Amino acid sequence: MIFVGWGASGVLRRFAVFLFVAQSILFLAHFILFETIVHAWGLRGGSTALAVALALLSISFLGASLLAFRHFNIAVRALYKIGAVWLGTFNYLFMAACAWWLLFLSLTMAKAEFSPRELAAGLFGLALAISVYGVVNASWTRVKRITVRLPGLPGLWRGRTIALVSDLHLGNIRNARFTRKISKKINRENPALVIIAGDLFDGTPLDAERAAAPLRELQAPFGAFFAEGNHEEFSNPAPFLEAVRKAGVRVLNNEVADVDGLQLIGVRYRDATHAEHFRGVLAQLRIDRTRASILITHAPDCPPVAAEAEISLQVSGHTHLGQMFPYTLIAMRIYRQFVYGLNRVGGLQVYTSSGAGTWGPPLRVGSQSEMVMIRLE
Repeated sequence: MIFVGWGASGVLRRFAVFLFVAQSILFLAHFILFETIVHAWGLRGGSTALAVALALLSISFLGASLLAFRHFNIAVRALYKIGAVWLGTFNYLFMAACAWWLLFLSLTMAKAEFSPRELAAGLFGLALAISVYGVVNASWTRVKRITVRLPGLPGLWRGRTIALVSDLHLGNIRNARFTRKISKKINRENPALVIIAGDLFDGTPLDAERAAAPLRELQAPFGAFFAEGNHEEFSNPAPFLEAVRKAGVRVLNNEVADVDGLQLIGVRYRDATHAEHFRGVLAQLRIDRTRASILITHAPDCPPVAAEAEISLQVSGHTHLGQMFPYTLIAMRIYRQFVYGLNRVGGLQVYTSSGAGTWGPPLRVGSQSEMVMIRLE
């Protein structure tokens, strides 16, 4: 059994400033929510319990995350799930609180008759409904089907299907049961090959072998291939990669595999984020530019570099399509046309998946969980 954990305390020290700033922002945002509820419902005389509850909830996610980076047990997993679900729900409650103040001030200035309590009830009710939808939506993994035409594709591969899955984020929210669910879903599609494009693990301590073991159930004739993502690199990736290998999945660490005439290239996350370094890695791989090739790299950070190398198709994940509104807008701003779906730059086609799992809050609003069946032509 491989039990993966975080060793050096220096990792936490690097997060110290970030944690302080993030927690300060959370305290302030929870205070705004508290003041909104108090004003809307007139609770000023009896709001102590509410203040204590919101104060505790404000530290729930970051507190549970710190525990999750050190321990893996039932209690920590339960605390993390509570904190993660609350963080996602709070996102929409805070938006509702801001909307309440804007409407309250606007209606008051307009001297309109309205009930502050009913206005708050409507906005917070909508926020809770969106949060419930987000949890349900995130738990439903769709199967998306696309067709990609690749120049130089060997005749034997025409009509074959490749399964692409990314971002399972196995850890405190999802574990072996989720891996088994995804494996069964893939098998029902009968793909010739399976690609796992990084972030199989969340990067927190867990029994990695047990979480990855259901991948052994994959029945693709040409096997399954994996390239590591940024979450495998949060600590030493070696134990995660060993767990993947023991599950019967081939790890591609900056190498090319010939799969029945099709070139399959895997470049790990840390070697594909900076254009010049990525360009050097691809140059060393001696890719045959006359034959079809598929590049597995976790993030769609440098598609023009892959296009320069005359790669046929790049498959990635990482973006989650922002996972939750309004972060969907931020993801679109960062990755532009490569944030999701099939796009092209030069002769290169790029498919970015929104991923099968979630990171942080197990909610999806404005995105969906997916696995992708890619038919080659």
